[in-house]
Amino acid sequence: MDDHSPDAPAPTAAPAADHPFHLHLDQQRKRARDLLRACLDGDAVADHRLRRHHPRAGQPPTLTDAQHAIARELGLASWPRLKAHILALDRARAAIRHGDPAPDGDSDTLHIRCGSDIRERLRQAGFTGDFLEVSDPLCHGPIPADGDLIAIRAAFIVAQYGAVLPLDVDGVTGKLTAAERALRAAAGGNRRVVLWMEHDAYDQLILARCLAVFAEHGAPARLELIQRDHFPGRARFIGLGQLDPEALRMLWTERVPLDARHLALGHRVWAALSDPSPEPLARLAGDGTAPLPVMAPALRRHLAELPGVEDGLSLTERLTLDLVAEAGDTPLTIGRLFGRMMRERDPLPALGDVMYLAIVAELARAAQPAIALTPAADPFTAMVTLTGHGQAVLYQELDAMALAPPVRWVGGCRIDPAAPHWRWDRQADRPVLHPAIL
Repeated sequence: MDDHSPDAPAPTAAPAADHPFHLHLDQQRKRARDLLRACLDGDAVADHRLRRHHPRAGQPPTLTDAQHAIARELGLASWPRLKAHILALDRARAAIRHGDPAPDGDSDTLHIRCGSDIRERLRQAGFTGDFLEVSDPLCHGPIPADGDLIAIRAAFIVAQYGAVLPLDVDGVTGKLTAAERALRAAAGGNRRVVLWMEHDAYDQLILARCLAVFAEHGAPARLELIQRDHFPGRARFIGLGQLDPEALRMLWTERVPLDARHLALGHRVWAALSDPSPEPLARLAGDGTAPLPVMAPALRRHLAELPGVEDGLSLTERLTLDLVAEAGDTPLTIGRLFGRMMRERDPLPALGDVMYLAIVAELARAAQPAIALTPAADPFTAMVTLTGHGQAVLYQELDAMALAPPVRWVGGCRIDPAAPHWRWDRQADRPVLHPAIL
């Protein structure tokens, strides 16, 4: 289960030593020597790797060139930056091993995270503060401006995810209510509150909710943010849940204070998110959200879940149909599709596996479905194939909203094919009001 799945269990152990974000200097030196040797031996692939990151036209490659290429492949600008990163991880690892004082031990601290994925690893890293999970997946489903938000969200979560997770309305309502009360209890208090977030819409919308609560009820005495949109390693960085305890301990030194500007921005984002028109959110994204720079790309990715102007598909739906079509006569399981979406296709992945499953299932529940699913005891092993209607939509011969999909929501925007609804113009990066199509 992915760490962005609602109610995902906390990990019970740190990642293994060969984890892609667990780097060693000797290992990287060897990789650089191997790359240089392969280049000198005439290996075309190795030569392409080196020249792509450090072109030196007409000159023989050197070890310095190879080291630079290795650093760039791992997501850092230079070999010295890679060395500094690995040494910082080594210091954090040594501090954990030697039982150094808790990083957060100088102040009464509450750690807030949009899931349980790092709870146990924070403990393993030596942190002693309290932990609050605020994990309503606001990037999926309704956030209407009116009505009982917790009741609406609880009903949506159970309806969408209850076939896979052991959920009931009372339990989800209780969890959402407890998180909201804990947020309000932290507002205006004397504790240090540290928000652990990453750059995707799942985290950024929850961050906006937390900041909105603090804007309305008072900021904690110390409010700080730890946020990452990248991390050096041999895999795509998707979230903090990928990192091991020493990486989390190292990130503690990067926390930044939040002030009234951040609270005001969070409040504006939250208000715009629940608006029945996506225009306020699009304006915020277009302005760049300067106090929180990674907020704007997350908002644009969230808005891309509106039906596309050209095909009636959300970006997740479009990428899914593309992958199914590319597989040809070899059907993909939902689990395989999710993996490829996260690793390869989604420009800013935010969905957990159960959330993605719900979106694929809705594609199959249209009156004229774009995909067909083979029955399976484990829904993630269900095979996905493209229907004739799906092929017509994929090639823009038919609008996906003409297939009569279920009514859905993108924040405060209700998407009903039988009524005027908002769409997203991917070329112009703006919302467009579209007439009813059914």
